[in-house]
Amino acid sequence: MDSIINLIVYLVVFGLIWWLVALLPLPSPVAQVVRVLFIIMLILIVLSVFGIIPGGYLPRLSL
Repeated sequence: MDSIINLIVYLVVFGLIWWLVALLPLPSPVAQVVRVLFIIMLILIVLSVFGIIPGGYLPRLSL
């Protein structure tokens, strides 16, 4: 249950950051690179929350 709450919090924060970056007037090639990096970060967050890969860079949330 704790990992699901962590995942929800991380995805909300990640979505807000993605939304703010999408508001920036970036050129098309730069925007594509940023989109790919965000997708890679999203995959890493999901895998590390469920413990598939070590996620030492993500702080553990205790509620």
